[in-house]
Amino acid sequence: MSVQKNIEWAKNYVELSNKHDLRRIETMFLGSATYHSAYFGEYKGRIAIHEMMLSFFARYPDVHWEVSNYRPIGNEGVEFDFLMTATDAAADEPVRRHGRECIYFEPDGLISRITVHNADE
Repeated sequence: MSVQKNIEWAKNYVELSNKHDLRRIETMFLGSATYHSAYFGEYKGRIAIHEMMLSFFARYPDVHWEVSNYRPIGNEGVEFDFLMTATDAAADEPVRRHGRECIYFEPDGLISRITVHNADE
């Protein structure tokens, strides 16, 4: 796979996330994909990941990620550091969270795995 293509796919994922385009994000995942977040737990399968995202975006309706330094992970993945800013609708409080995200792609561009690390890990 092309390292540059993986970076383009990762940037597209972040862009769609910042647009809150969950319908298009859902189509980016392999049916058997996994998603592990140090903040929100582990989800297996595109449907479970999509349901988690629906809940997440409802809780943080103005969420936005600032991303820097996209870096390849071998030939299959991309990692990047982020700053997430949002308002927690349940608590009506601002949230600022730093972290690192790793996204792994299949040769056709579908996401097979995402891991979100706490910046302190």
